[in-house]
Amino acid sequence: MWKYRVYVFCKYAKYIGVVSLVVSFFSDAAVFRWLCLFLLLLCVQIALNFSVFKAAIQQMIGSIKVERRYGGNVPAIDNYHSDIQYDLPFEGEWTVINGCFTKEFSHSWDIPTQRYAYDFLVLDENGKSYTGDPKNVGNYYCYGKAVLAPADGVVTKVVNNAEDSLILGNGRFFSRAKNIEGNYIVIRHGENEYSTLAHLKKDSILVKEGERVSRGQRIAACGNTGNSSEPHLHFQLQDGPGLYNSAGLPVRFSGVRIRSLINYGSIDPRPRMDQNSIPGGLITRGYNVANG
Repeated sequence: MWKYRVYVFCKYAKYIGVVSLVVSFFSDAAVFRWLCLFLLLLCVQIALNFSVFKAAIQQMIGSIKVERRYGGNVPAIDNYHSDIQYDLPFEGEWTVINGCFTKEFSHSWDIPTQRYAYDFLVLDENGKSYTGDPKNVGNYYCYGKAVLAPADGVVTKVVNNAEDSLILGNGRFFSRAKNIEGNYIVIRHGENEYSTLAHLKKDSILVKEGERVSRGQRIAACGNTGNSSEPHLHFQLQDGPGLYNSAGLPVRFSGVRIRSLINYGSIDPRPRMDQNSIPGGLITRGYNVANG
């Protein structure tokens, strides 16, 4: 918590340095030159939230690499067809809060490494994702729920050293992880086909690198680590093991069931795709989904 307090102080105190720098051009008073030192707090702010700064650079470089590798013709639902049918990586019914197979509703369309990523959480019939105090991670319906292997494969990467991010309310949070994924697992399902499952609960990961997993096998629990404003599961398919330099791949799910949630608009006012326009095996934000 002390890191967060220092971060907040630096976030606002640095503007003292910005104002003092401007005033120093019009005044010879030594006090303004000294107050310019508050600008150094920007470095402290970056250091305390370095995972986001680092990820932004990595994603920018990775996006350029992906575009060059595919010559601008990156994978899409009309030119990429996997031989593997995937299951949703959880039990029961969850809500797609982010993600789609089209640009309009995509998780991060302009970032080709995460173009077809999905964020899942659990909502009740009132459109709420928690009960009680929203700053307590344990009050969220999806927190601690089982995360499953979406298909057979071999685990290639496991990270399990991040504490849950602090939930500050109104979409604000403070990450205590060294990376934006928090705790995560990468699974190789086939040649040039990997899945990443991120924001996992610390010490919940049940597999290790090099281990073979089966479709539907419990591998971890949903958490709130990394860049996460509330507990949820980030899932994506990609053409390599690295999150930042692999192209995102469109994923089709086997026997997926889709249900519209009446009060979904109370948590997310963004428009959503008409259910009749969703092709079989594909999913999009704004709907409840479950394995068939």
